Amino acid sequence: MQTLKVGDKVPSFSAKDQDGKTINLSDYAGKKLIVFFYPKASTPGCTAEACNLRDNYAELQSQGYELLGVSADSEKRQANFKNKYEFPFPLLADEDHTVINAFGVWGPKKFMGREYDGIHRMTFVIDENGAVSNVVEKVKTKDHAAQLLG
Repeated sequence: MQTLKVGDKVPSFSAKDQDGKTINLSDYAGKKLIVFFYPKASTPGCTAEACNLRDNYAELQSQGYELLGVSADSEKRQANFKNKYEFPFPLLADEDHTVINAFGVWGPKKFMGREYDGIHRMTFVIDENGAVSNVVEKVKTKDHAAQLLG
């Protein structure tokens, strides 16, 4: 798995959000962006993580951050997830893995003794110049904003 590292330039990407609107990396040029990858919408860990970011969204924004959530779920699943928990940030429906592969977060995983390929729960902080300034590899789902604000 070749994930982006601190200092790497993020490759340009575009993907549809939960409403079918195209979101491009270039939309965030000159801004600080947090891109968090999660395995599956509406599952307990992913819900805890996204809700923690939602609850701290104002503080993240006050420090100049925009947020994007990404998983391989369909637009419909992302829309249901976003609407149910009232997330104030877009969720990308990356069904073709364009963004997932750009960041290198797809790879072998183990769960309950079973090995399979999937999305690794990771978060990338991108600076105003489009370079990775921080990578959180061990996401604390219930306290994720503190890892980013800390």
